Amino acid sequence: LNASVSLLSIFFKLHMKDQLVTKKILKWYDLNKRSLPWRKNVSLQKRQYYTLVSEFMLQQTQVVTVIPYFIRFIKNIPDLKSLVKVQNRKLIKLWEGLGYYSRAKNLKKSAQIVVKNFRGNLPDNFDDLILLPGIGNYTASAILAIAFNKPYIPLDGNIERILKRYLYLKKDKEIQKDNLILKKSIFGISSRSSDYAQALMELGALICKPINPLCNKCPISKKCKSLQKKDFELTKSVKKSVDKYFLLKVYKKDQRYLLIKNTQFNFLKNLTIFPMEELSKPKNFNKNLNFKMSNMNMNIKIKYLKNSDNFKSPYWIDEKKLNKYMLPTFTKKIVKYLEKN
Repeated sequence: LNASVSLLSIFFKLHMKDQLVTKKILKWYDLNKRSLPWRKNVSLQKRQYYTLVSEFMLQQTQVVTVIPYFIRFIKNIPDLKSLVKVQNRKLIKLWEGLGYYSRAKNLKKSAQIVVKNFRGNLPDNFDDLILLPGIGNYTASAILAIAFNKPYIPLDGNIERILKRYLYLKKDKEIQKDNLILKKSIFGISSRSSDYAQALMELGALICKPINPLCNKCPISKKCKSLQKKDFELTKSVKKSVDKYFLLKVYKKDQRYLLIKNTQFNFLKNLTIFPMEELSKPKNFNKNLNFKMSNMNMNIKIKYLKNSDNFKSPYWIDEKKLNKYMLPTFTKKIVKYLEKN
């Protein structure tokens, strides 16, 4: 009996400790949260849609970059039914500049499934959400927390950073995803799950920043082990960069460049690019351009050619009317480089 009472006492103390952390973070959030367009006080259905669109846009993209794109997107495609019907050309044009275009296509595919299989209502459970195109563990958790107020804590880069510093996680085993998922229970839960998920993200974005964290403004700094040790360096799992080599073929006629639809490479799939050929470990490779795309280091050599008859559906663009075309940033940058050189 004494042992049972003791265990209950320990559990109660730990629970109270978690609740204290939760209350402090929510109090800070209520006073300091940013006014973001997807946080507007709207109907439940619109909140679901706003959350879906913003979470797709925020994958691998910063908040400040997403804001103008989100506003323009919602103005042109105000709801799920509009998204289902929108022409792909218009969809990609609205996404132009955000990169990772597969996100836009997956967003539309997800909308089509939701309208067809769920009567236009976003699923409110993990198993159904995770099956939608472009939605992984993080996005599913974020949607459940933010749109449906369910007790999920999505583990984005901001929340990972708080966890690593608060608990002083440095070793490779400690910073693995599986361990971080277990450790996030330190944050506890709240009946305000929607606000709490956003509060944690906001705390990482505004206070527990990658460089020079503002510890004097942090609501939970008193128990932060990194602050106690005065060591805020973050250990990251090393993702090796892969060097790849490409020959980019330039055909120009009457001030226009020839482009093709990319069906060959996994990057920028089905988008308009210059004809390219991947080279395997070339000798004496003098690159003209270099691009970083995910963990790929793209080394590009440019070759000017004349005979363009080999292409079935060439797409000619006028270099002076770049903004009128639906092109990925990658292609636009190459055109600008060619014009300068």
